[in-house]
Amino acid sequence: MIFIAIVMATLTAGIGSVWLAALLSFGVLARYTQHMLSLAAGALLATAFMHLLPEAFESQVGAHDLFITLLGGLIFFFLLDKAELWHHGHEHHQDLLPEHAQAHDPVGDSHQHDQAAPAGAWAVLTGDSVHCFGDGVLIASAFIANMRLGVIAALAVLAHEVPHHMGDLMVLRSGDRNKRVALVKVSLAGAVTALGGLTGYWLVDRLQDYLPYFLVLASSSFIYVALADLIPQLQTRLTARQTLAQVAWLLVGIALVTWVSGLAHG
Repeated sequence: MIFIAIVMATLTAGIGSVWLAALLSFGVLARYTQHMLSLAAGALLATAFMHLLPEAFESQVGAHDLFITLLGGLIFFFLLDKAELWHHGHEHHQDLLPEHAQAHDPVGDSHQHDQAAPAGAWAVLTGDSVHCFGDGVLIASAFIANMRLGVIAALAVLAHEVPHHMGDLMVLRSGDRNKRVALVKVSLAGAVTALGGLTGYWLVDRLQDYLPYFLVLASSSFIYVALADLIPQLQTRLTARQTLAQVAWLLVGIALVTWVSGLAHG
Protein backbone atom coordinates (compact mmCIF):
# COMPACT_ATOMS: atom_id res chain seq x y z
CA MET A 1 0.00 0.00 0.00
CA ILE A 2 2.81 2.42 0.91
CA PHE A 3 4.65 1.51 -2.31
CA ILE A 4 1.61 2.37 -4.46
CA ALA A 5 1.02 5.59 -2.51
CA ILE A 6 4.65 6.67 -3.06
CA VAL A 7 4.42 6.04 -6.81
CA MET A 8 1.14 7.94 -7.15
CA ALA A 9 2.26 10.83 -4.93
CA THR A 10 5.63 11.28 -6.64
CA LEU A 11 4.06 11.23 -10.11
CA THR A 12 1.44 13.75 -9.00
CA ALA A 13 3.99 16.05 -7.38
CA GLY A 14 6.56 15.70 -10.17
CA ILE A 15 4.36 16.01 -13.25
CA GLY A 16 1.45 17.89 -11.67
CA SER A 17 3.75 20.72 -10.61
CA VAL A 18 4.98 21.06 -14.21
CA TRP A 19 1.47 21.35 -15.62
CA LEU A 20 0.45 23.83 -12.93
CA ALA A 21 3.59 25.83 -13.74
CA ALA A 22 2.57 25.79 -17.41
CA LEU A 23 -0.88 27.12 -16.50
CA LEU A 24 0.71 29.92 -14.50
CA SER A 25 3.27 30.70 -17.20
CA PHE A 26 1.22 30.31 -20.36
CA GLY A 27 -2.44 30.09 -19.38
CA VAL A 28 -5.29 31.98 -17.77
CA LEU A 29 -3.76 31.68 -14.29
CA ALA A 30 -0.71 33.79 -15.19
CA ARG A 31 -2.15 36.79 -13.34
CA TYR A 32 -2.21 34.81 -10.06
CA THR A 33 1.49 33.93 -9.94
CA GLN A 34 2.20 36.11 -6.88
CA HIS A 35 -0.67 34.52 -4.97
CA MET A 36 0.67 31.06 -5.74
CA LEU A 37 4.12 32.06 -4.44
CA SER A 38 2.57 33.15 -1.14
CA LEU A 39 0.51 29.97 -0.88
CA ALA A 40 3.55 27.79 -1.61
CA ALA A 41 5.64 29.57 1.02
CA GLY A 42 2.95 29.06 3.66
CA ALA A 43 2.54 25.40 2.73
CA LEU A 44 6.26 24.72 2.93
CA LEU A 45 6.75 26.42 6.29
CA ALA A 46 3.70 24.70 7.78
CA THR A 47 4.85 21.30 6.51
CA ALA A 48 8.33 21.75 7.98
CA PHE A 49 7.46 23.28 11.37
CA MET A 50 4.10 21.67 12.10
CA HIS A 51 4.63 18.15 10.77
CA LEU A 52 8.06 16.95 9.63
CA LEU A 53 10.15 18.44 12.46
CA PRO A 54 7.75 17.40 15.26
CA GLU A 55 7.71 13.86 13.86
CA ALA A 56 11.51 13.76 13.81
CA PHE A 57 11.88 15.15 17.33
CA GLU A 58 9.48 12.54 18.72
CA SER A 59 12.07 9.87 17.91
CA GLN A 60 14.85 8.65 20.18
CA VAL A 61 17.46 10.73 18.33
CA GLY A 62 18.91 13.57 20.39
CA ALA A 63 17.74 17.12 19.68
CA HIS A 64 21.34 18.31 19.31
CA ASP A 65 22.02 15.88 16.46
CA LEU A 66 18.79 16.81 14.71
CA PHE A 67 19.51 20.54 14.96
CA ILE A 68 22.99 19.94 13.50
CA THR A 69 21.32 18.05 10.63
CA LEU A 70 18.90 20.94 10.12
CA LEU A 71 21.73 23.48 10.04
CA GLY A 72 23.82 21.31 7.73
CA GLY A 73 20.83 20.87 5.43
CA LEU A 74 20.25 24.62 5.18
CA ILE A 75 23.92 25.22 4.36
CA PHE A 76 23.90 22.38 1.81
CA PHE A 77 20.84 23.75 -0.01
CA PHE A 78 22.36 27.23 0.06
CA LEU A 79 25.51 25.94 -1.63
CA LEU A 80 23.44 23.89 -4.08
CA ASP A 81 21.42 26.98 -4.94
CA LYS A 82 24.59 29.03 -5.48
CA ALA A 83 26.01 26.34 -7.77
CA GLU A 84 22.79 26.22 -9.78
CA LEU A 85 22.66 30.02 -10.11
CA TRP A 86 26.26 30.09 -11.30
CA HIS A 87 25.61 27.31 -13.79
CA HIS A 88 22.45 28.93 -15.18
CA GLY A 89 24.20 32.28 -15.43
CA HIS A 90 27.08 30.66 -17.31
CA GLU A 91 24.71 28.93 -19.75
CA HIS A 92 22.75 32.15 -20.35
CA HIS A 93 26.02 33.99 -21.03
CA GLN A 94 27.01 31.35 -23.57
CA ASP A 95 23.62 31.65 -25.27
CA LEU A 96 23.77 35.43 -25.47
CA LEU A 97 27.26 35.66 -26.96
CA PRO A 98 26.36 34.29 -30.42
CA GLU A 99 23.32 36.60 -30.65
CA HIS A 100 25.51 39.60 -29.92
CA ALA A 101 28.09 38.52 -32.45
CA GLN A 102 25.52 37.61 -35.07
CA ALA A 103 25.35 41.19 -36.31
CA HIS A 104 29.03 40.95 -37.27
CA ASP A 105 29.03 37.42 -38.71
CA PRO A 106 25.51 36.22 -39.51
CA VAL A 107 26.60 32.98 -41.18
CA GLY A 108 29.16 31.53 -38.79
CA ASP A 109 27.56 32.61 -35.52
CA SER A 110 24.10 31.52 -36.60
CA HIS A 111 25.34 27.93 -36.68
CA GLN A 112 27.05 28.39 -33.30
CA HIS A 113 23.84 29.68 -31.73
CA ASP A 114 21.89 26.67 -33.01
CA GLN A 115 24.20 24.43 -30.98
CA ALA A 116 24.47 26.63 -27.89
CA ALA A 117 20.76 26.90 -27.10
CA PRO A 118 20.02 23.13 -26.94
CA ALA A 119 23.15 22.61 -24.82
CA GLY A 120 21.90 25.11 -22.27
CA ALA A 121 18.43 23.59 -22.32
CA TRP A 122 19.74 20.10 -21.61
CA ALA A 123 21.89 21.44 -18.79
CA VAL A 124 18.76 22.93 -17.19
CA LEU A 125 16.85 19.67 -17.67
CA THR A 126 19.68 17.65 -16.13
CA GLY A 127 19.78 19.89 -13.06
CA ASP A 128 16.00 19.77 -12.79
CA SER A 129 16.01 15.96 -12.97
CA VAL A 130 18.54 15.71 -10.13
CA HIS A 131 16.43 18.09 -8.03
CA CYS A 132 13.25 16.08 -8.72
CA PHE A 133 15.04 12.83 -7.81
CA GLY A 134 15.85 14.33 -4.40
CA ASP A 135 12.22 15.41 -3.95
CA GLY A 136 11.13 11.84 -4.60
CA VAL A 137 13.45 10.51 -1.90
CA LEU A 138 12.07 13.06 0.58
CA ILE A 139 8.46 12.12 -0.24
CA ALA A 140 9.24 8.43 0.22
CA SER A 141 10.86 9.19 3.59
CA ALA A 142 7.71 10.96 4.75
CA PHE A 143 5.40 8.14 3.57
CA ILE A 144 7.48 5.53 5.39
CA ALA A 145 7.16 7.58 8.59
CA ASN A 146 3.35 7.57 8.16
CA MET A 147 0.78 8.05 5.42
CA ARG A 148 -0.33 11.47 6.70
CA LEU A 149 3.16 12.91 6.50
CA GLY A 150 3.58 11.47 3.03
CA VAL A 151 0.49 13.20 1.66
CA ILE A 152 1.51 16.50 3.23
CA ALA A 153 5.10 16.25 1.95
CA ALA A 154 3.90 15.43 -1.57
CA LEU A 155 1.63 18.49 -1.62
CA ALA A 156 4.45 20.65 -0.26
CA VAL A 157 6.82 19.41 -2.97
CA LEU A 158 4.17 20.09 -5.61
CA ALA A 159 3.74 23.63 -4.27
CA HIS A 160 7.42 24.51 -4.13
CA GLU A 161 8.27 22.95 -7.49
CA VAL A 162 5.77 25.16 -9.35
CA PRO A 163 7.93 28.35 -9.26
CA HIS A 164 11.03 26.27 -10.07
CA HIS A 165 9.39 24.70 -13.13
CA MET A 166 8.10 28.09 -14.25
CA GLY A 167 11.73 29.21 -14.50
CA ASP A 168 12.67 26.02 -16.38
CA LEU A 169 9.89 26.57 -18.91
CA MET A 170 11.03 30.13 -19.49
CA VAL A 171 14.64 29.03 -20.04
CA LEU A 172 13.64 26.31 -22.50
CA ARG A 173 11.38 28.65 -24.44
CA SER A 174 14.25 31.10 -24.83
CA GLY A 175 15.92 28.52 -27.07
CA ASP A 176 12.78 26.97 -28.55
CA ARG A 177 9.58 28.98 -28.93
CA ASN A 178 7.46 25.82 -29.02
CA LYS A 179 5.47 25.70 -25.76
CA ARG A 180 4.47 22.06 -26.23
CA VAL A 181 8.05 20.84 -26.67
CA ALA A 182 9.17 22.77 -23.58
CA LEU A 183 6.27 21.31 -21.57
CA VAL A 184 7.05 17.73 -22.63
CA LYS A 185 10.75 18.07 -21.77
CA VAL A 186 10.14 19.55 -18.31
CA SER A 187 7.39 16.95 -17.67
CA LEU A 188 9.90 14.17 -18.34
CA ALA A 189 12.28 15.77 -15.85
CA GLY A 190 9.43 16.00 -13.33
CA ALA A 191 8.67 12.31 -13.80
CA VAL A 192 12.13 11.55 -12.35
CA THR A 193 10.48 12.34 -8.98
CA ALA A 194 8.90 8.88 -9.15
CA LEU A 195 12.33 7.29 -9.67
CA GLY A 196 13.55 9.12 -6.57
CA GLY A 197 10.50 7.86 -4.70
CA LEU A 198 11.24 4.24 -5.61
CA THR A 199 14.88 4.67 -4.58
CA GLY A 200 13.80 6.30 -1.33
CA TYR A 201 11.38 3.45 -0.62
CA TRP A 202 14.19 0.93 -0.99
CA LEU A 203 16.73 3.05 0.90
CA VAL A 204 14.74 4.37 3.85
CA ASP A 205 12.93 1.08 4.42
CA ARG A 206 16.35 -0.49 5.10
CA LEU A 207 17.61 2.45 7.18
CA GLN A 208 14.73 2.96 9.60
CA ASP A 209 17.05 4.25 12.33
CA TYR A 210 18.00 7.17 10.07
CA LEU A 211 14.41 8.16 9.23
CA PRO A 212 14.40 11.17 11.63
CA TYR A 213 17.45 12.55 9.80
CA PHE A 214 15.69 12.19 6.45
CA LEU A 215 12.67 14.06 7.83
CA VAL A 216 14.87 16.88 9.16
CA LEU A 217 16.69 17.07 5.82
CA ALA A 218 13.34 17.38 4.07
CA SER A 219 12.40 20.15 6.50
CA SER A 220 15.62 22.05 5.78
CA SER A 221 14.83 21.86 2.06
CA PHE A 222 11.33 23.25 2.54
CA ILE A 223 12.47 25.99 4.94
CA TYR A 224 15.28 27.09 2.64
CA VAL A 225 13.06 27.24 -0.45
CA ALA A 226 10.40 29.22 1.41
CA LEU A 227 12.73 31.75 3.07
CA ALA A 228 15.46 32.09 0.44
CA ASP A 229 13.53 31.67 -2.81
CA LEU A 230 9.81 32.29 -2.49
CA ILE A 231 9.44 34.99 0.19
CA PRO A 232 12.20 37.26 -1.25
CA GLN A 233 10.18 37.39 -4.47
CA LEU A 234 7.28 38.77 -2.41
CA GLN A 235 9.40 41.42 -0.64
CA THR A 236 8.51 44.31 -2.93
CA ARG A 237 6.92 47.66 -2.17
CA LEU A 238 3.17 47.07 -2.32
CA THR A 239 -0.03 48.79 -1.35
CA ALA A 240 -1.72 47.86 1.92
CA ARG A 241 -4.33 45.89 0.00
CA GLN A 242 -1.71 43.91 -1.91
CA THR A 243 0.22 43.21 1.28
CA LEU A 244 -2.93 41.91 2.97
CA ALA A 245 -3.52 39.66 -0.04
CA GLN A 246 0.01 38.24 0.31
CA VAL A 247 -0.50 37.54 4.01
CA ALA A 248 -3.92 36.02 3.30
CA TRP A 249 -2.54 33.62 0.71
CA LEU A 250 0.34 32.73 3.03
CA LEU A 251 -2.22 31.79 5.69
CA VAL A 252 -4.22 29.87 3.07
CA GLY A 253 -1.12 27.77 2.42
CA ILE A 254 -0.77 27.03 6.14
CA ALA A 255 -4.48 26.27 6.45
CA LEU A 256 -4.38 23.99 3.41
CA VAL A 257 -1.60 21.88 4.93
CA THR A 258 -3.48 21.71 8.23
CA TRP A 259 -6.68 20.69 6.45
CA VAL A 260 -4.97 17.98 4.40
CA SER A 261 -3.29 16.74 7.57
CA GLY A 262 -6.68 16.39 9.22
CA LEU A 263 -8.08 14.45 6.27
CA ALA A 264 -5.10 12.12 6.08
CA HIS A 265 -5.11 11.60 9.83
CA GLY A 266 -8.80 10.83 9.78
